[in-house]
Parts: sequence; C-alpha cells; structure tokens
Amino acid sequence: MRKTLLFLVALIVAFQMQAQQIVATFDTLYLSKTDTFYLNKSASMVDLGFNDGYMHFPYYYDTSYGGFWSKGFAYSNMKDSVTSGFGNMYSAKAGSGYGGSAQYVVCEPGYGATPKIDISRYVSLKPFGFYVTNSTYAYNAMRSGYFGARKFGDTTGTHSGLPQGSYPDWFLLTITGYANGQAKDTVQYYLADYRFANNAQDYIIRDWQWVSLSKFTLVDSIGFSLSSSDNDPMYGMNTPGFFCIDNFTCLTIMGVPKTNNITAKIYPIPATDVIHISCQEWQSTTVSLLDMSGRILGQFEAMHDVLTIPVADLPSGTYVLQFNRDNAKQSVQFIKQ
Repeated sequence: MRKTLLFLVALIVAFQMQAQQIVATFDTLYLSKTDTFYLNKSASMVDLGFNDGYMHFPYYYDTSYGGFWSKGFAYSNMKDSVTSGFGNMYSAKAGSGYGGSAQYVVCEPGYGATPKIDISRYVSLKPFGFYVTNSTYAYNAMRSGYFGARKFGDTTGTHSGLPQGSYPDWFLLTITGYANGQAKDTVQYYLADYRFANNAQDYIIRDWQWVSLSKFTLVDSIGFSLSSSDNDPMYGMNTPGFFCIDNFTCLTIMGVPKTNNITAKIYPIPATDVIHISCQEWQSTTVSLLDMSGRILGQFEAMHDVLTIPVADLPSGTYVLQFNRDNAKQSVQFIKQ
C-alpha cells in the first residue's frame, strides 16, 4: 500500500501543469571583448545562428561584394548610443541591454524570407513577450536624417503642404507567429510615431520597452518585419532596417507530454538515479534529454513499454525530456535531486 501511495504522489507531482518562464537574456553567449558583436563568416547564406533559452536565432552572412551581414540576429555588447551611420549598426540606442545588462540582440529582417526565431527546435514553447528598442543607427537617422533617410517630421520634398516638422512619419515593427510555415497571429509595435495632431506627442523609442506576445497561441516560430513612412519607389524603405531585442521570454509547460495522442507517465519525481518513462504506444518515438540551456545530453530510442534513463551522474537541477515522433515534438520537465 505504501509503495502504491508513493507512486500516486509521484504521478501527481509529475503531471501537475505549471507554466515556467524561459528567458533568452543573451548574456551568457561568448564575445571575446567589450564593444563587439557576433560575426560569423564561415559560410555564405546558410543559417549560422545561435541558441539561447531553448530558442534558435538565425544569422545569415553573405560573402559576396566583400562580405556583409545579410539578415537575422546578432548578439552584441556595443555601448555606442551616439555615433550615427552604418558603421554603428550593432549598437542599441539604450546603450546597454535591458536593465543595464551587458548583452542584447540586434535584428536585421533583411530582404526575402523573414528570419524567424525557432521556439520549437528543442522544446515546445509559448511566446510571452520581449523588450525592444531602436538601434542607434535607426534612431539617429530618424531624429536627424542620414543620406537617403529623411528626418522624421520633415516635410521637405514631400509636397504635402503640411507645416515644417509635422509630416506624419512612422516606423513600425510587425511580429508574426507561425505554425508549420503559416502565419497565425500578429502584433504591431511603433518604434517611432509622428502621426499625432499634437507634435509634442511625437516620439522615437530610445529606451527598452516591453512588447507582449501573450495573444500568440499554437505557434512554432516568430518572424519580424519593419515598415516605414519613408520609402524610395525603386529601392524601398529609406529608414535603416534595424532594431534591438532583449530578454525574449516564452512559457513552457510542466506536465503530461502528449504527441499524436500518446500519453507517457514519468516517475519518480524528483529523480535520483534513474527516470522511468512508461508508455504503451511508443511507435518509434525518440526521447532526448536536455539541460535548461537546450544542450542535448543524450538520445534514447523507446523500444519497450518502459524506458529507463540513467540520471545519477547529472548535477541536481531541472531537466527536460523531449519526445519526438513523426516530426512532432512535446516536452516535459523533471527535477533531479
């Protein structure tokens, strides 16, 4: 009777549904020195991105024309909030990461297919939100003008007939949630807005601001695009197409993993030496063991009704079991004592 009760208690703990925040802070990603940024030239126009918080952030470098960052995400610890121009495209106008942290990410949506943050590569996550600010490059161009980019509000050459300084400029970030390549939900956030009747309300974002993605439901990736009121009829947007993000936050669910109507029981919780996974309908399911950084510690093929995974050598903490079958993924967390 005592063993049965203990077993039932273990199941109650294992299957209790809890949402836990997973935050990509980017502060643990390696940079060789201060005032620098992620740069990877090892291949042309293939994903050379990085992982943080179970999420994958793509990065593309183009080796043509002498080489340049084409699109995607690059983490940075640049602090230059003053210098204008293309040479300072890796700096946040805030001068640091959110809350004064050292590192953050610069995003360049670029041209062609939108680079997307993959939130399902390692575990299934639900988007929650992130902090955003303008890059120094974009902010200064909107504030003062820069080559082809017009100073926001400036009516010169617009033929609008509006008083000088009152042109209704805007710089818009659109965030789209995708599932299996199909757009599902969108959130829009103005990084600059000069459309107010009272010009004193016009603004360009220069500090970190929270953007909620709580309306996103069943999505597996997040894409970003930029648009502006300042455009060239031939070359497109004049406003520099860069912005910065930090503390990208998702929610993960602790509970019963279900993949294609399969339910697995996991015990004991907390684990000490081994973790048992009981399932009657494996059907070629692979189980991956991951740590909280998303690093795969082991992969196991489920061949019998009960799969036993040794965990005695793991440090105490929280780990993830990821179930993979027919390109579908579901995850469950467990505690190792």
